[in-house]
Amino acid sequence: MNHGASRPGRAPARLAPIFVPRIWGARGLSPLFPDRGRESEPIGEAWLTGDACAFAAGEFAGRTLGEVWPTLSPEWTGTRLRNLPRIPLLVKFIFPEEKLSVQVHPDDAYAERHESAAGGVGKTEMWYVVSAREGAELRVGLRPGVTRESFQRAIAAGNAEDCLERVPVQKGDAVFVPAGTAHTICPGVTLCEIQQHSDVTYRVFDYNRVGPDGKPRALHVRQALNVMTFGEQSGGLCNPVRITHGAATETFYAACRYFATERWDFRERIAAVTSPENFDLLIFLDGRGRIEFEGGVEQYAPSQVWLVPAALGAYHLAPESPSTLLRTYVPDLTGIVQRLNEERVEEAAWSRVVHP
Repeated sequence: MNHGASRPGRAPARLAPIFVPRIWGARGLSPLFPDRGRESEPIGEAWLTGDACAFAAGEFAGRTLGEVWPTLSPEWTGTRLRNLPRIPLLVKFIFPEEKLSVQVHPDDAYAERHESAAGGVGKTEMWYVVSAREGAELRVGLRPGVTRESFQRAIAAGNAEDCLERVPVQKGDAVFVPAGTAHTICPGVTLCEIQQHSDVTYRVFDYNRVGPDGKPRALHVRQALNVMTFGEQSGGLCNPVRITHGAATETFYAACRYFATERWDFRERIAAVTSPENFDLLIFLDGRGRIEFEGGVEQYAPSQVWLVPAALGAYHLAPESPSTLLRTYVPDLTGIVQRLNEERVEEAAWSRVVHP
């Protein structure tokens, strides 16, 4: 419990998830939510930083993130991210038991021109594989030789999925999906999705499924073809960089202008510090323990997300069992490159992580 934080941004705050039904979702949400094993309808997503997510702990307990965010001071948001209308990172857990539609997301420029009613923000994202059954795969990016014309023919023939690259995955893998990259998510995985705060999706093929109203779900082929990247593809499986210090390992997966994501694995008490320029999100996947900071302590557990304010400064994570978390934030890319250079990571390695 927080034992005192009289000034803004002096204690982390936990957000409660919102569970979103999807026709392709699962009725059991293990391993992240083992108490939700018999859902009355398939649940596709757990939104962790949606506007309607409520603060479960901290000074804003009971209020929603959408209500609170516009009022937050730079002590919370960071000096680089002040005055944004909503939190710039949308984090979800995804539970597919059927294939998602073959789809693509627009970039900022297209969304600003054509999707202003939906926020006017594009959608670059990445997926971290929380769990995967044997043989699990994702499909990301177009196969070599696929053109706009051949893709259109594949849509008409009902085999657009065959135009996408197969990406076999296992627990601990991550996949980067920049805007304009055609993709679908297949069954047999549980993902943590980190993305721009946008829900604009253009479906090109949906396996002839119908929605709850009994009608085929809408397709957006014209928009999809307008935003899709043909030719050289820039998405796909991440080639992470790992740095170990004592009992802790940091794994750098992907960093772009919108987000950076690292995994921390630790079995002993570790020190961390926030940057005054940006907030952090800590997404706990395994283990239990304490977040210790000046003036208080909070307990962490799996499937929790904590908003760590920019002004918090130094804090510690004290595990009661071996712990794994994802840290994500809106980065200064030059700072990440400097950090990796200081760790003597060769450019050939960090250039696979950093996406300018």
